[in-house]
Amino acid sequence: MYEHYYGLTSKPFQLTPDPSFFYGSKWHKRAMSYLQYGLSQAEGFIVITGDIGTGKTTIANSLLDQIQDDIVAAQIVTPKLTPDELVKMVASKFHINVQGSTKSDILNDLEAFLMSLHKQGKRALLLVDEAQNLPLETIEELRMLSNFQAGGKPLLQSFLLGQEELQPILRAPNMEQFRQRIVASCHLAPLTDVECQAYIEYRMHHAGWSGDKLFSEAAYDRIFQFTHGVPRKINTLMDRILLYGFLEELETLDENAVENVIKEVSEEMFHPEKSHVTPSEPASILDAPVEQGQVKDVEYYKTMLTELVDALDNAISQKIKLTRYIDRLLKKKYKTYIRLKSDD
Repeated sequence: MYEHYYGLTSKPFQLTPDPSFFYGSKWHKRAMSYLQYGLSQAEGFIVITGDIGTGKTTIANSLLDQIQDDIVAAQIVTPKLTPDELVKMVASKFHINVQGSTKSDILNDLEAFLMSLHKQGKRALLLVDEAQNLPLETIEELRMLSNFQAGGKPLLQSFLLGQEELQPILRAPNMEQFRQRIVASCHLAPLTDVECQAYIEYRMHHAGWSGDKLFSEAAYDRIFQFTHGVPRKINTLMDRILLYGFLEELETLDENAVENVIKEVSEEMFHPEKSHVTPSEPASILDAPVEQGQVKDVEYYKTMLTELVDALDNAISQKIKLTRYIDRLLKKKYKTYIRLKSDD
């Protein structure tokens, strides 16, 4: 919607991880270097952890986007799999038929597949995303899969990406054998304030922005303060800011514009809803479910109606602005059409 208004060729802040938009901050570059080092070693486990939204999946997709032809890669996003379910999923990702097969059959077929790759001069890579969901015994099953070897080298290499909760799991006393096979690990931190600005500018230019500076320094500062440098939060907020700028027909976006958007989205995206109960108000009364025929406090309904009216007014206002913009665009195109016809 706002892409044409700002002269963009694509959405710069989409939530779906896109390897072409990969921005290498200090820690993201280090994580990518570890993954590439692990690939070059062709053995052991690489572990990348990070908080929600810090870009682990984007790094994984970027790695898959640039791997060599001699590596056959598969990626799984793990719910809480049992060891048997993991083996089935891994085999399925490598296009091995598991229907009606026992675990022993699947392991034999998987080993035969990995050996066939080895004979072709290729090897297999498994990326395990959201690895913090795996139980200890399932992570141990991953280690057992790395025991498929030929010429002293494992036929299957695994990279684990997960949230911070993965770290204490791997530090458990009974995970010593797995830890000994970790060749590198890295924890992704949020972006710094400088990196946050560079991240925004990088994605804008990558999406086709070629104009003058669009955001003020104060706007960048406010964006960083609100998102704490978490890339996914930056993407979500920036998408709304650009939409706001389009609807308000803004050529530049300052701190006031950013603040207006933050007020609109803060509770719905980043902060849990705060209770309006004051110490003098008994929570048991205000929070109790409404029985049929029961009437709550008058102020409660007044607040609800006020919020509803405000929301409707805002929606109508935005639709009017959008309609006006489309109308102007159509008139401009019609004038161009008439001019071209007259030239003929």
